[in-house]
Amino acid sequence: MRPDVVQLREFYATGLGQMARRYVGRRVREAWPDCKGLAVLGLGFAVPFLRPLLDEAQRVIAVMPAAQGVLRWPPPAEQPSHVCLADETDLPLPDESMDRVLVVHSLENSDDVRPMLRECWRVMPSTGRLLLVVPNRLGIWARLERTPFGHGRPYTPPQLVSLLQENLFTPLSVRSCLFTPPLRWKLMLRSAPAFENLGQRGFGVGGVLVAEASKQIYAAVRPMALGRRRALTARSTDGR
Repeated sequence: MRPDVVQLREFYATGLGQMARRYVGRRVREAWPDCKGLAVLGLGFAVPFLRPLLDEAQRVIAVMPAAQGVLRWPPPAEQPSHVCLADETDLPLPDESMDRVLVVHSLENSDDVRPMLRECWRVMPSTGRLLLVVPNRLGIWARLERTPFGHGRPYTPPQLVSLLQENLFTPLSVRSCLFTPPLRWKLMLRSAPAFENLGQRGFGVGGVLVAEASKQIYAAVRPMALGRRRALTARSTDGR
């Protein structure tokens, strides 16, 4: 069952949620160190990771799917709302209007993964970048429903690469984070830097995957499909 917007907000207000925001956020910034002058779209529940970009990017928009629900963001005291509620397979945005697209708590919960990715492709220019944040099938976070990363369909790195390639994206990197076990113990949270440092050195399995991809403009034509098309053309020419 897909976590609703209240559950997501409450999770990120906890110590465990703040820890997750910190380390996933680092991966986002490593992929996108400079968004100055760019248009950024967050799809799903990406607002915990969009806040640092508000004062940097030219435009920041958060689209929340109807099945999840919506909340105002940022708070009224800060800025006008940057959020809209929409169908994730029919984004209310013009073609090639968003330079960066960040998808969080959406891909693993969507019933229409391919149409959603094609919409991301549509709103990106040729220089655009897509960033997917999804639970790692091999990690412990995907096995426990106490966090939002324990819901929906988790992925392995090869599965993510295949999914991106099948939907006209070129995978650039797949990186892991959240090597800290998803426990709310204070001692565990204080030990998070040590777990993350060890994980980056190859010890342990990350609970979350962060995959970056570019927009593929030209799709390769399969030889078999090309052969069939030539055969059909020949038949048409012969009048058969």
